[in-house]
Amino acid sequence: QVQLVESGGGLVQAGGSLRLSCAASERTFSNYGMGWFRQAPGKEREFVAAISWSGGNTYYADSVKGRFTISRDNAKNTVYLQMNSLKPEDTAVYYCAAAQTGLVRYKEDYDYWGQGTQVTVSS
Repeated sequence: QVQLVESGGGLVQAGGSLRLSCAASERTFSNYGMGWFRQAPGKEREFVAAISWSGGNTYYADSVKGRFTISRDNAKNTVYLQMNSLKPEDTAVYYCAAAQTGLVRYKEDYDYWGQGTQVTVSS
């Protein structure tokens, strides 16, 4: 069982930046592909970014490409999401997730989920 704990959310003005972190309990963290998803009120949970077990490959939703960067530090069992040029439409609860199958973008392919961290972008 992998436990994931997100942190780093908060309130920021449009154009600002935030860095989310997700710490994993599992010593075999490096065996998992990791992803970030978000869910705004009244909307379905949507894919944001994913990273392979080694960190060598990444994938982004078109809506965040060029503004967000996913990275990981396997020595610290942590995955990050650097968010720049934030927009009000980025407001959501952000979740990290772990996938045994590697670099995937569909939420159904993820095995473990964190509890989420709120990101609010004011205009």
